[in-house]
Amino acid sequence: MTWEAILASMHLVAILTAVVFLSSEAALCRAEWMNAAVVRRLARLDMIYGLAALALLLTGIARIVWGAKGMTWYVSQPLFHLKMLLFFVAAILSLRPTFTIRKWLKALDGAGTLPQPEAVRAVRTWIMVQAHIIPVIAVIAVFWARGM
Repeated sequence: MTWEAILASMHLVAILTAVVFLSSEAALCRAEWMNAAVVRRLARLDMIYGLAALALLLTGIARIVWGAKGMTWYVSQPLFHLKMLLFFVAAILSLRPTFTIRKWLKALDGAGTLPQPEAVRAVRTWIMVQAHIIPVIAVIAVFWARGM
């Protein structure tokens, strides 16, 4: 039971970390606030968000492999598959902002240019879509935990 609690706690910390850093990205990614410091901060936030998402995936896999319920139970649950689908959709959606922010950082470091306001708004939209998928995953988890 202690091992299961440790795995669940690590998974929860990864979830909360991902939410905090994605929310920070969403709050900071605004055309009217864009300057060199913001571009650098967005790149840092996005990197930490990506690492948190990776930790979330790895702790989830650890729970499946080493947790009390085992892989057979997880793969037999329809809501598990829905959660995984939404997680991977959010992960795929995160690629565009990540690559764009990296491009902004490279342009800033190379030529000292800042992103155009339209580009900032587009990236913010992608970030916000991800930020709206994550609570849906949490709701599914609650229903799943209640045996639905």
